[in-house]
Amino acid sequence: MNSEAPGNTQAMRRTGWILSGIVIAFMIGDAGASLLGIEAVKKATLETGYPLDLLWLIGVLALVCLVLYAIPATCVLGAIMLTGYLGGAITSHLRIAATLTPEMIVSLVLGVLAWGGLWFRDPRLRVLIPARRAAA
Repeated sequence: MNSEAPGNTQAMRRTGWILSGIVIAFMIGDAGASLLGIEAVKKATLETGYPLDLLWLIGVLALVCLVLYAIPATCVLGAIMLTGYLGGAITSHLRIAATLTPEMIVSLVLGVLAWGGLWFRDPRLRVLIPARRAAA
């Protein structure tokens, strides 16, 4: 196995920022909707069993994860926290629906995109999580 970091081409960095941008844009919307207390979010919050007085805290947690993820120096910590946040969302929906829901799929895809974005942006992460290649 080659221990050197794979190249970090401009196309890879651009792809990484596009993937990360999708996650960032979605999380801005999610945090904003929670902080603004949009009616659909209030309804979903009650349906998942959380009291409305915690909605602001859910929004703040989403915003903290987002800010840490968006800053290059803290992006790995942000991705870890964001993965936990999204995992909590998946668990909350699973507890209620007991089946796969669109909300769960979106949370799962966002988690994959978050780490995928970092993988393309940072050659050090590609050393830790290498792409497997067929044996020659």
